[in-house]
Amino acid sequence: MAVKKDLSIDFLGKHCENPFFLSSSPVGGNYDMVAKCYEAGWAGVFFKTVGIFVADECSPRFDMTNKDGVPWLGFKNMEQISDKPTEQNFEYMFRLKRDFPEKILVATIMGASDEEWTKLAKMCDQVGADLIEGNFSCPQMTSHAMGSDVGSDPKLVERYSRAVTKATKIPFIAKMTPNITSVEPSARAAAKGGSKGVSAINTLKSITNIDLENLTGMPVVAGKSSISGYSGAAIRPVALRFVVDLLKDQELMGKGVEISGVGGIETWRDALEFLLLGARNVQVTTAIMQYGYRIVEDMISGLSHWMDERGYDHVEDFLGLALGNMIPAEDLDRSFQILPAFDKKTCVGCGRCYVSCYDGAHQAIDWDEKKRRPVLIEDSCVGCHLCLNVCPVKDCITPGEVRWKRRPKKTPPVMQRQYD
Repeated sequence: MAVKKDLSIDFLGKHCENPFFLSSSPVGGNYDMVAKCYEAGWAGVFFKTVGIFVADECSPRFDMTNKDGVPWLGFKNMEQISDKPTEQNFEYMFRLKRDFPEKILVATIMGASDEEWTKLAKMCDQVGADLIEGNFSCPQMTSHAMGSDVGSDPKLVERYSRAVTKATKIPFIAKMTPNITSVEPSARAAAKGGSKGVSAINTLKSITNIDLENLTGMPVVAGKSSISGYSGAAIRPVALRFVVDLLKDQELMGKGVEISGVGGIETWRDALEFLLLGARNVQVTTAIMQYGYRIVEDMISGLSHWMDERGYDHVEDFLGLALGNMIPAEDLDRSFQILPAFDKKTCVGCGRCYVSCYDGAHQAIDWDEKKRRPVLIEDSCVGCHLCLNVCPVKDCITPGEVRWKRRPKKTPPVMQRQYD
């Protein structure tokens, strides 16, 4: 049964019908593509990065990683910014705002100097863009004056952010690179330069695979390859980490900086994770490459059903509720151990838990060869739950008895119950 919920949310003063956006990438690089995505139900698009520089792309330029027969675990691209003339890209954006005035258009730009950033910002003004995103993060530009080399230099980030915010009143968003130890210094620099928002994250520098015939990385371009950006489901944990780092930065939050979450979002649940941490919208690319623009229908439906089940009427009702539960490692409660419980009826006797515990953990599981069932050695178990995570049968191994290392508390600890 269809469930309709109000998924609207404000982002940098712009009212969005839902939190689902295309990220700046090949999936939103011309008029027809963006028009189709708008018609499918996306609230907005971060248009593929436009610069004065026009990219001359290599062929092929995509590769992916997989595991256990599952494709698209991670995705690599060696694409740069738009390979279309600057004026043509802005003409596309002008037409999009004319034909879809209720949708949000974010013009993503990248310059190589103050003059270029200023010129591009003024062009965004001329076409009526709702927001501007500055790409300080593309890891495969052929010039060190652009991309992630800029994003890792707070002085340049501040300087170019100021060039844009001086040239236009359109709210500016800085897109951060993850190819850096800590993202906060560059994000603070962007805010100092006038940025009102941060997109986190762009792709990770990577080598996905080695071609054993040509003895080079993949994709193979005339017998050679290059380090370039990695995206897809494999980077979502990294993106979530950076979003938390940004949202817990008091200086950024004190300035009212808003966060847009990017990286490995393929399902409504992936999107929900970013929203629960406090991102005000999410950006998607790889899921569209796999499933097309209509994946947004599943995202809208899934999020609406989740909200209905929990009694939420608006996205704002649950935005950021998980952030406070992310604490430093030194603050974790270490006074107890949760032993695993084994369901002997659903166990298929594969032995995965036994092998993993013996070779990779604490040798706390014995193996009954006659019954082909695991036997917990309670005195050796530390409650790490490796066995639970490797078990291929849902709910065969679950959290069991709580053992207190120190004086027990009056209330039992909150336990994780969902492992799929």
